Amino acid sequence: MKKRLECIIFGRVQMVMFRDFTQHKACSLGLVGIVKNLKDGSVFVVAEGEEDKLWQLLKYLKKGPLLARVERLEEKWLLSTNEFSDFKILF
Repeated sequence: MKKRLECIIFGRVQMVMFRDFTQHKACSLGLVGIVKNLKDGSVFVVAEGEEDKLWQLLKYLKKGPLLARVERLEEKWLLSTNEFSDFKILF
C-alpha cells in the first residue's frame, strides 16, 4: 500500500549535500516526492511510495550524509496523494 512520509530534519543539514543525498536515496528506492531547505536551517522532505521503502528512507534521513549531524527528525505518516511523478530538489 502506498503511503506518504513528511519529515522535517533538524541539525547541521544544510550546506552538507543533504538534499542531493535524499534525492539519490529516494530515487534508488523508487520513491517520488520533494526535498527542500527551510529558512530556519532545517530540511523538509515529502516522499511517497511503498511503506517498506519509506521506512528505509527514514533510516537514511535519521543518519544523513557524511558531513551532516541530524539532531532530531519530525515525521508524519499520511495516505499517498499521487501528486508526484519523480523525486525533485526544490530550490
